[in-house]
Amino acid sequence: MTESLGKYTFRIFRYDPERSARPRRDTFEMEVSRGMTVLDCLQAIKAEQDGTLTFRRSCRSAICGSCAMNINGKNDLACHLQVALLRGRRIAVEPLPGYPVIRDLVVCMDEFYDSLMRVLPWFVRKTGFPDRELPQSPADRDRIDNAVNCILCGSCTSSCPSFWYNNRSIGPGALLKAFRFIFDSRDEARGERLALVDGRDGVWRCRTVYNCEEACPKGLRPNEAIAALKIAALKETV
Repeated sequence: MTESLGKYTFRIFRYDPERSARPRRDTFEMEVSRGMTVLDCLQAIKAEQDGTLTFRRSCRSAICGSCAMNINGKNDLACHLQVALLRGRRIAVEPLPGYPVIRDLVVCMDEFYDSLMRVLPWFVRKTGFPDRELPQSPADRDRIDNAVNCILCGSCTSSCPSFWYNNRSIGPGALLKAFRFIFDSRDEARGERLALVDGRDGVWRCRTVYNCEEACPKGLRPNEAIAALKIAALKETV
């Protein structure tokens, strides 16, 4: 029999532009069992208490990034964050900050995806692709290993004050993706990408606040990648 953790109170951000121009917070109480995630609770609330509650979810395995939201003041993935790991019995669930809210916990990610496209997030091969795989040494793979694991949930960019101030800022999520290709030994667009991120809306917009690293649910290090991009950009212009 699953152990019960008792009753928890969920205070959830609600916004329906078809009904009201102003958001509100609704409160729900439910019995929580050990092992339940925040997403499990949201789905139970939607199924049993309010079918209009709206949120995104897909893989339930912390690899698609769909269920990223702000939980008790911190960006995280609802599908892997267990309720038992949160302090207290009152849980605040909000949409990711910094993005326009479409409805309830669903935000518009267009600004994030636009910034991502600005850094050319795909392989560029000027000499063409060989008939077999492109070889890469373990050391070369280790250099980009951290960045490759990004699931594009948008949590880091959502937490960035520079992005809040100016949504034209490329943001830590896209800069981490730029790092992933600029330092990939198999790619051949290093100079073009460095030029794209070397500007007032690129790496130099970063103020090293470290919000992005605290917000990343995968424990990645965008600030470390941005620092490497700054050094590479300076060397490229010398």
